[in-house]
Amino acid sequence: MAQKFPRDRFDSVPHGIDRVGAHRAPAARGRGWLVFGVAVLAAVLLIGAGIAALMVFNGRLDFAEPSAPPAATETPAATVPATIAPDVPVLVLNGTDTAGLAAAAAEKLQAAGVPVSSTANASEDTLQDTVVYYASPELEGAARGVLGALGIGDVRLDATIAETGGTIMVVLGADYAAANPVAEGEAPAEG
Repeated sequence: MAQKFPRDRFDSVPHGIDRVGAHRAPAARGRGWLVFGVAVLAAVLLIGAGIAALMVFNGRLDFAEPSAPPAATETPAATVPATIAPDVPVLVLNGTDTAGLAAAAAEKLQAAGVPVSSTANASEDTLQDTVVYYASPELEGAARGVLGALGIGDVRLDATIAETGGTIMVVLGADYAAANPVAEGEAPAEG
């Protein structure tokens, strides 16, 4: 025979809750959409990773360091003819530790008809390449004329030298020092 127990508060189920067994709180609204959103996001990420892996595998996507593009300011030698401009003063800087190199180069330039405004030491004395910088595109021919008188180096457009009061600036490097050695007794003072 079944025992009868007196009724208590656990025997009355509130109206609106139709559950039997363990009593849980009602599910939060929108939870289904949250699960669906997470599933869609995971699917998109996996598909994107798969496409990227296929592109790498097929050689269409490369994460290697890109090679440096050629300098945009360098101009081929054949485009602008070299000219000596007697009205364009040239500043000559020594970018090496060779004493008197700028003064010797200035003498060589003046002998070729290039006006030299002054000579000095550059802020660095370990430069390897000789470069003739010019301040604006219309000075490229004059810069190439200076380069022809030097016999070694490269020309580059650099608008910032116009801010320092110059129009053409020669920075001598180790390549010029090796091609034009300065004798110990002949080293003129830098100025």
